[in-house]
Amino acid sequence: MILKIMLHHELYKWSHWKYFSLSVLLLVVVQKVHQEIQYMPCPVITSHKFMYVCMCSSLWFVRHYSPSQARHGIGRSVVSGLKWANEKYERFLQRRFPRFYALYHTFMRGQNEYMFKIITEFLTGQMCYHIGFMIFYKGFRLLFQDGKKVRRIVVCMLSEKTDYQNLHYRDMEKIRQVRRDLIKAIPLVILSIPPFANYVVFILMYLYPRQLLIRHFWTPQQLVEFQGVYHTQRAQHHWAIVKGLESTSTSVQDSRLKSRLMELCSKVRSGVHPVVSDVHAVRTLFSGPPLGIRKMYADQTRHLCPLLFLTPRLPAFWIRRRLKSHALELMQLDRAIVRLGVHQLNDAELREACYTRGLNPDRLSPGQCREWLTQWLQFSTHLKESETSLYLHCMVLLTVNYTKQPRH
Repeated sequence: MILKIMLHHELYKWSHWKYFSLSVLLLVVVQKVHQEIQYMPCPVITSHKFMYVCMCSSLWFVRHYSPSQARHGIGRSVVSGLKWANEKYERFLQRRFPRFYALYHTFMRGQNEYMFKIITEFLTGQMCYHIGFMIFYKGFRLLFQDGKKVRRIVVCMLSEKTDYQNLHYRDMEKIRQVRRDLIKAIPLVILSIPPFANYVVFILMYLYPRQLLIRHFWTPQQLVEFQGVYHTQRAQHHWAIVKGLESTSTSVQDSRLKSRLMELCSKVRSGVHPVVSDVHAVRTLFSGPPLGIRKMYADQTRHLCPLLFLTPRLPAFWIRRRLKSHALELMQLDRAIVRLGVHQLNDAELREACYTRGLNPDRLSPGQCREWLTQWLQFSTHLKESETSLYLHCMVLLTVNYTKQPRH
């Protein structure tokens, strides 16, 4: 019995020393991190000061727990202290920097829970399972979820031997969106890999959210605002495209086609919204010279690039190739919408479909969006692959005056 009591006493002292050593080690690590980043000009970093204070104040709990309670008691006390400090810090941000807090909350959601889990498991001896793990932020989690959906779609395509153009519209649109998001997000992920580089990247994303962030990180207000900015940028090229058509019409040999093209351009310039028959009357001009995708002037192709949010700072042959591939993809999406039915699209899908095809739906009702998309599908579903140039030009001809036409 005496031996048992002595052994229990030695284990008691050894357990206290073990958890005290772990706590001191954790404190040293956090203090080192604090010294590394205390001069960085970002308000997010100051949260580590709260963490540092909370961990200092939590060390005295080591002396008051028995061996059976020390493992859980220390973890609970540290986690509760960190949660209190984090909540106080977020209230300060929300009160003093409301715009910054909106981005902070969107980007940093999930980080605190992960940190609490890491610290608790460090105290319980399970830290080795989490060395090298990245902190997944909300936006990247949504992107990875979309990536998993695309993976399932591709697996189904391969297992069922289905061609891409025969997929469901929503599956095709998901693949297109994820591909664009990955192209924009991969450079940002690479820049975040070095130690503490994520804080620098966070500052850059706060200063330039439209240029650096993908749509998963945008708030609903930012989504509307940024789409308006992008549409304004592509609208700056509308009249240059119409002017290019007018100047190219002088080289058309067929007088009948030449007069119809001039009439179409004059309608658009005068603020009249053309009908589908006006466009189909000149479609033969866009399958070969002088307005075919491979025969257009280089300046005209560069003015078409912003319609699809493509860079014009590339060689002309590369620009033509990219324009053709993107136009063919949209034509396949149009046929998928026809198979599904326009009435099956919800309001968000309607607005996204109109916006992708050159129309700004910001001030349009869902009924107007559905009306325009129906008219667009009547035009696009009859086009051939060789008429991709006409498809791209109609992103101006059939959109620029739609909001100006009288409503009955």
